Amino acid sequence: MMSKFKEALDRGKEARREQEGKVGNEKAEEGVVDFGAQARAWLNDVVVASLQAAQADVTGEVTVDIDTAPSHQAKASTPSIRFQVYRKRGMEEEVIRRTFTVDVHLSGEVSVSSPGIVAREVGNIGDRSDERFSSLLAELIEDAAKDT
Repeated sequence: MMSKFKEALDRGKEARREQEGKVGNEKAEEGVVDFGAQARAWLNDVVVASLQAAQADVTGEVTVDIDTAPSHQAKASTPSIRFQVYRKRGMEEEVIRRTFTVDVHLSGEVSVSSPGIVAREVGNIGDRSDERFSSLLAELIEDAAKDT
């Protein structure tokens, strides 16, 4: 399960590198990009791409739901993304959903939090690597798969 996830992430990284070359040229032409746009781009390029790769890889075993546009965050200067990781155990009533929020702070640091857990730092919007977020996501998926 995890090897497919890693392969999908590698394919996503390569596609983002190709896209980054195009985006980097556009940014140089535009000058300074506002923080909100930069943060949303990081969330899309790193977080959403990793979540989509995981979603495709673990289909049938664990469910990963992505909420990329919460209504209260539409115009926020520090955007966030929510996602849920869970495993269905027969009947719908038996589903234990864990909701996580990926927040971009004004410092550029990105953290993942959930009720009942301490927020974990997973990177900075200046760093385009998804390694820290992907590692945490893999842990969350494994935990959901173990839940009985």
